[in-house]
Amino acid sequence: MILSATGLLALIAFLSIACQWIAWRLKLPAILFLLLTGIVLGPVSGTLDPDALLGDLLFPLVSLSIAIILFEGALTLELEQLREVGMVVRRLVTWGALVSWALIALAAHYIVGLPPEMAALFGALVVVTGPTVVTPMLRTLRANERITNVLRWEGILIDPIGALMAVLVYQIIISVNEGGGQLFETSWLFAKIILVGTVLGSAAAWFLAFVIRRYWLPEYLHAFGSLALVLGSFTLSNNLAHESGLLAVTVMGLWLANARDIHIEEILSFKENLTLLLISGLFILLAARMDLAALIALGLPALGLLAAIQFLARPITVSLCALGSSLDWRERLLISWVGPRGIVAAAISALFALRLEDLGYADAQLLTALTFAVIIGTVVFQSASARFIASRLGVTMPEPRGLVIVGANRVARTLAQALEKQEIPTLLIDSSWENISEARMQGLRTLLGNPLSSAVEERLDLTGYGQLLAATPRRELNALCCLHFSNDFKQRFIFKVNTDKPGSSDKRHSLSERGQGSILGVDGYTFNKLSSLISKGASIRTTRLSEDFTFERWLEENAGSRSLLMAVSDDGRLFMFSPERDLAPKDGWTLLAIDKSEPEEEKTSPEEEDDLAAE
Repeated sequence: MILSATGLLALIAFLSIACQWIAWRLKLPAILFLLLTGIVLGPVSGTLDPDALLGDLLFPLVSLSIAIILFEGALTLELEQLREVGMVVRRLVTWGALVSWALIALAAHYIVGLPPEMAALFGALVVVTGPTVVTPMLRTLRANERITNVLRWEGILIDPIGALMAVLVYQIIISVNEGGGQLFETSWLFAKIILVGTVLGSAAAWFLAFVIRRYWLPEYLHAFGSLALVLGSFTLSNNLAHESGLLAVTVMGLWLANARDIHIEEILSFKENLTLLLISGLFILLAARMDLAALIALGLPALGLLAAIQFLARPITVSLCALGSSLDWRERLLISWVGPRGIVAAAISALFALRLEDLGYADAQLLTALTFAVIIGTVVFQSASARFIASRLGVTMPEPRGLVIVGANRVARTLAQALEKQEIPTLLIDSSWENISEARMQGLRTLLGNPLSSAVEERLDLTGYGQLLAATPRRELNALCCLHFSNDFKQRFIFKVNTDKPGSSDKRHSLSERGQGSILGVDGYTFNKLSSLISKGASIRTTRLSEDFTFERWLEENAGSRSLLMAVSDDGRLFMFSPERDLAPKDGWTLLAIDKSEPEEEKTSPEEEDDLAAE
């Protein structure tokens, strides 16, 4: 069946989300599935021909999309992250890039047989890693903070630098082809690219910050306004100095990410969603353009080149750049292992290949095929192996199984003690020294301070914590904490203890419930109710479900005497019961419930063990 242009675009959108979902379920980078989908749609089945679908708009669309992706990535680069790894990043994107370029160029010349000038251009093209492939891989890799910062900073900064190197090598090839008379012009062009990109990117960022600070642009237009300015700056910069646009948008994002008094959360959130869409669509489109026959014809030399890049060029470069740094050998090994190539390499290689073919370079057609071979090889190999290597090296972040509890009062401490016995990490935050002192005496992890203060934010390490529970008797504080931590926790993982008075229904005096989290417990007990039960001796009871003692049986025997609060799955994940959500515990799960009234003579089933509440 031949699809219309509208049908093909809809198909790309559907397959993009399908690839992202499959990657999420399998815990693998989505790039792997996007590439395979593009190859099946394009060279295998012939369903999608990007050049016929988009025509002359294809490469402008790719260029603008890359600009948005780089800007969004640069928005996440805070200079504070370079405190421990700044030296390594600076080396990787400066003389480290030159080392990598030289090693790859030599490998392309001696293994594949490319002429020296084509090998030099190929080396410059595949120096870049890029956020289009690094960011999705980091999302599933879950490496520690230092590794993540190095790879993310390198991936974003190396894109414009790699593009500049490719332009410089290309211009030198053209100069030599024309007798060497344009070498001075080539040097001037290189300096012009850096000057225009840096100045224009800084000016655009300053202008956007100036407009936002003076409230000349309403908040709902911040994301759209920044998008328009990014596209405009990228286009203007390229018109003033060819290929300087990538540098301009990177500088713009870096400037805004580290500017004071500028709230970029909404801009960043919008750009993240847009970037996800663009990455998905672009990889399918570019993979569909691949000449599969030319790729297969490369044969063993292409595999040898890929091996040289993966096991020689990258490790040597990282080892040299990490000398004298605080990175240990495990961290250096994983950084050496992860270096996938992305969209910038694919797009620029296709562009330069066409130009060089017009100038009579017969080997120019190999550039695109070799570049895609490296992209596919590095992405597939590293996607399949990096997570395993990281876990074996012990440099991954702990799974976010823990619960941050705002409050260290009797209710919070009782809940935390019950969870700690189920090996669920907890962290209690409270401004009351008395509450914190009592929690510490019970062996609980604590943080003293106002949970809304900047001092707590600077000291708060959320590594290993994936959920939040606001458990104070103050309704407004619970609401503010749920909103305050909404950038750190997903909305479905934010909960609060009910603080509504029984029978209160006057909506005119109630707070908006949007973004305030879900109420804890099946019955939605208020803080006062929970506190009263605990003070009278009620305890948190734990029951492990099995094939013989199912959740339905538990409900039959305990629904009238106990109220469900939480559950821990057989793989150690924490789930919260709430009146607003349905939860169906399975065999092997452990239920945590509180006695509904003060027990007189409690009988305990063989499947249960009592966790006494704090006094």
